[in-house]
Amino acid sequence: MEIQVLGPLSANVNGGSIVPTAGKPRQILSLLALSPGRLVPVPILMEEIWGMQPPQSALTTLQTYILQLRRRLGTAMGPDAPGSAKDVLATRHGGYLMQIPAQSVDVYHYEHLVIEGRGAFEAGDDAASADHFRRALALWRGPTLVDVTTGPILEIEVMRLEESRLGTLERRIDADLRLGRHSELIAELTELTARYPQHEGLHSQAMVALYRSGRQASALDIYRRLRARLIDELGVEPSPQVQRLHQAMLAVDPQLDVLASSRRSSTFDLYAA
Repeated sequence: MEIQVLGPLSANVNGGSIVPTAGKPRQILSLLALSPGRLVPVPILMEEIWGMQPPQSALTTLQTYILQLRRRLGTAMGPDAPGSAKDVLATRHGGYLMQIPAQSVDVYHYEHLVIEGRGAFEAGDDAASADHFRRALALWRGPTLVDVTTGPILEIEVMRLEESRLGTLERRIDADLRLGRHSELIAELTELTARYPQHEGLHSQAMVALYRSGRQASALDIYRRLRARLIDELGVEPSPQVQRLHQAMLAVDPQLDVLASSRRSSTFDLYAA
């Protein structure tokens, strides 16, 4: 079985899709897929589908959805499969679980690559770090479960994964900056700062990329526009880190040079207290 949640939901067995067309069974499959080999309690499944006020028929309806998923699974497995659909989508006391290896889900491969990338990042192997992060990000085919209606439980998982994706993107850019790829990053960072207009980390990276490319005025303009936006929309000044980065650029601080610092930190933390 191969399941993908980093984008549209995809679940294939022997090349055949087991993804149902109805919304609620899709939610159940998504939630089970995000916990491979682990029990998902019935109350959690009910809360995902109906919130805090499930109908009286909720348990019977949930069992019907599980039966529908098993039928699709059994059809895809075929009559010669060594096990049955009940062995894969298993019932346990108090809940259900997908008895599949974690490696069957794309999230496993993504998180494994991120861990490898962080290890290389901390060890100072920027080329390997950037490569691991880039491969991790390449697994995404769009926003998490973009074609699934999410309830309160899945919504938390979606937010977690999207935050992880953004953090991984920042780390990959950090590694690329430490490799001296500042000029190559300007176009990407221009798009990212427009997409995340209040994200100080990405704006810091854009400032550094521009500064190292000999565009000090453009780097300072990034800060000016970020500061104006934060004051107008949130009533706050940029963080101390960003303010110190701005002052360092005005002072032409040699620490901003691509090879000046050996600190294993992000660009955003370059001037952390």
